[in-house]
Amino acid sequence: MRLLWLGALWFGGAHAAATTQSPDSVRAAAEQAVRAHYALPGSRIVVTAAPLDPRLQLAACAEPLRAIVAGHAEAAPRMTVPVQCPQPGGWIVRVPLQLQLFRTVLVTNRPLLRGDGLGAADVHAEERDVTRLGYGYLENLDQVAGRTLNRAVASGSVLTPGALGGRRMVRAGDHVQMVARLGGIEVRVDGVALGSGDNGARLRVRNESSGKVVDAMVSAPGEVLALP
Repeated sequence: MRLLWLGALWFGGAHAAATTQSPDSVRAAAEQAVRAHYALPGSRIVVTAAPLDPRLQLAACAEPLRAIVAGHAEAAPRMTVPVQCPQPGGWIVRVPLQLQLFRTVLVTNRPLLRGDGLGAADVHAEERDVTRLGYGYLENLDQVAGRTLNRAVASGSVLTPGALGGRRMVRAGDHVQMVARLGGIEVRVDGVALGSGDNGARLRVRNESSGKVVDAMVSAPGEVLALP
């Protein structure tokens, strides 16, 4: 677990002389602990501790307050952080907080279908609160380059790891082997893919010899099967 110690002097001399602990000092300890725990380069954190019960009368703590955030705690929109006075006979208060953790994630530019390949033109970077992205998120183009989708994704959706399939076996503009089978006869010709896709994806291919464009299905890396 991560411990955050806040010196009593940080709260001012008047606080040290008080007979009761300032509720704001308890809330501040919890907020600062959460900020420190989830601080990452490129992140923006907004954390707000809920007001404590005004009837709560805590004895002034002569020791620095200790706020504890468990090391394995995942960022969540709502959480509770224990704040304690570690002196003998001290007290502990659980402080409810609201957390927003903003990071730049990839969002789709348009509706995408299952089997579609992904590229820079399909996504853009946008700041989102990742505490509300329970299915995960992706942060850079290297994570999606050359990948296909294993399910349809609506425009404006945060792209998740679970939406990604394998790498595209064929990309638009690739020179491919086009296989045509009729009975027991197999014919192979050179073609140029006019679309991109993974295994089983349908796309159009131009026969390099005849110039004819035919429907085909990706069957292996660099290979397509001509469809009847």
